[in-house]
Amino acid sequence: MSLRIVALDLDGTLLDPYGELSDGVCEAVDTLRKVGLQVVLCTGRRFRTALPMAHRLGLEGPIVVNNGVLVKDIESGKTLQHEFLPIELFSRALELMREHGPPLVYIDAYHEGTDMITERIESAHPFQQEYLADNTEFSQIVDDLTSARPSEVIMMSTMADEDSLEALESRARDALGAEVHTHRLINKSYQGYILEFLSPSSGKWSALRRLAASEGIDPEQIAAIGDDRNDVEMLREAGLGIAMGNAVEDARNVAGHVVRSNAEGGVVEAIERVLLTR
Repeated sequence: MSLRIVALDLDGTLLDPYGELSDGVCEAVDTLRKVGLQVVLCTGRRFRTALPMAHRLGLEGPIVVNNGVLVKDIESGKTLQHEFLPIELFSRALELMREHGPPLVYIDAYHEGTDMITERIESAHPFQQEYLADNTEFSQIVDDLTSARPSEVIMMSTMADEDSLEALESRARDALGAEVHTHRLINKSYQGYILEFLSPSSGKWSALRRLAASEGIDPEQIAAIGDDRNDVEMLREAGLGIAMGNAVEDARNVAGHVVRSNAEGGVVEAIERVLLTR
């Protein structure tokens, strides 16, 4: 069965270790579009920070952001799909995360100029303070997160060292079980790690599968390229999964192909030597 969609992760995949999008990668992605394949970015980034990459690549149509919680239209910013954190889980997750420090509460309010809400910055882990210092323009600081628009919460996250977040994730699993979906990821743009709390029905693959189904496209007609834990499901379930050479072991283990790292032009290899030779 011929491919129709190519799903591409951003950080650690399309972007080099410095967070840059090379001319070679842009040209390779453009080749995919010229041969009739639909290119869909699938990223953990929020819409606002993924948008410049989409524009640089010349993409239009849907983009999967916030690890699959949202699918938005690149041109209008309209939300096409969402899997918000269930309202009944918000207060319980907030109580749990506050044991570590004030979490970041992401909301779907792009056109209002607000991406996240949090409490006192000085109470957060230093890694999170650094992130917030660079993102004050689209952040709102409130006295109490219990009233932080729970019906619009995309996800909740916190930043810290790996050991601290591993312990918090373990407590979350004990307290909330399958009621919440967690991601613990390397923070590729800042120090340390990120722990995310999301709807159990969210995920890059879930969003991608629904998007494809709405266009009459089967999972076997999807190729996916990624590197981190949040890419594992789509690498495993897509018709063709390609892991980067810098990918975590779980991602490499489920992929059909492993290419060079993002520092060595792995995406260009994946496109030219795997996708375009099928």
